[in-house]
Amino acid sequence: MSFFKSVLHLKHQPVKSYTEFWNWFLKKEQKFYKVVKERGNIDKVFFSRLAPKLNELKEGIWFLTGMCDEDTVELVLTADGVIKNIVFVEELVQSAPKIKNWKITALKQPVGSNQFGIEIGGYTFDDTTMSFVSNIHESMPDEIDITITHKDFNEEHRTVITNGVYLALDNSLGELNSITAIDNINIINPAETKEELIPLRKLKDFLIWRQKEFIEKYDGFRHDTQKANYSSFEATTNKGLPLLAIINTDLLSWENKPSHPWISVINIEYDGQNNNGMPNTTTYELLNAIEDKIVLDLKDSDGYLNIGRQTVDSTRTIYFACIEFRKPSKILHDIKTYYKDRINIEFDIYKDKYWQSFDRFMAK
Repeated sequence: MSFFKSVLHLKHQPVKSYTEFWNWFLKKEQKFYKVVKERGNIDKVFFSRLAPKLNELKEGIWFLTGMCDEDTVELVLTADGVIKNIVFVEELVQSAPKIKNWKITALKQPVGSNQFGIEIGGYTFDDTTMSFVSNIHESMPDEIDITITHKDFNEEHRTVITNGVYLALDNSLGELNSITAIDNINIINPAETKEELIPLRKLKDFLIWRQKEFIEKYDGFRHDTQKANYSSFEATTNKGLPLLAIINTDLLSWENKPSHPWISVINIEYDGQNNNGMPNTTTYELLNAIEDKIVLDLKDSDGYLNIGRQTVDSTRTIYFACIEFRKPSKILHDIKTYYKDRINIEFDIYKDKYWQSFDRFMAK
């Protein structure tokens, strides 16, 4: 009986570290290599085994594979557009050992708009069908707002064309630039604009220039939140539940918001059913302990600004504005994991250069 339990335990042992994952991969890589090279049943032999192991390590890591030359299989690990997962993909690939006949790549890399031709649903996505226009906003001069035109765009097939455009941008710019360098994308038919259209192949250079300009303007900006003034907000929801918020209103008036363009939103769910949606004393202490831990790990002097918090309907939401997204992704993932047996924590990270998410807390 003890032997059976030991074998069963080893068979289902989940991977918990990058090293454990790659040790598992090394034991299987020859079989994986063969099925890709011979174009066999890749889903059954490779993907059905790879996906669960990646999921054990970290949810949200996806993959692509294929031959990048006659003898080399490329495995591309991707965050599939989710900002908070990028750092884990990068670290996993950085920790990969050298494996003969394998190329392990972090995130989808640019291939150049003149080197790919994408066809989806009968539509083609390349330099011959796509152009772009840069939209300027006087009140938000650092916003990179791009309109992509596709010569066959129509409302009936908006979803298909939108998916094709984003896939084309991944190929042209690479996954990292595609999801981090552009603040807003709109897709239209060329007939809908009177602006001069710019060839898609020039988009990458345009974004490099804008990013260089942005860094020169905002590099090194920090904000001391220790002596800031916090304002309390009280409201009632449509359900009749109280809403309480404590917000650093001094920070919301800061003129250099774009220097901290990444917004982290942490949602902590608790049972407030018998307390009008508010936490009881024990839960309140736990929520404060979690928030104190986050503030300790994400310091304003390092570029992570605590904007404030909101409590309503059995959820405490904490807001941070950050200079980058990698450290918050790791810190918040670790905190979520640490407290998972006591309380449910979810978080998201997105780009909002002008902190428009918090306009509701600003005086009109």
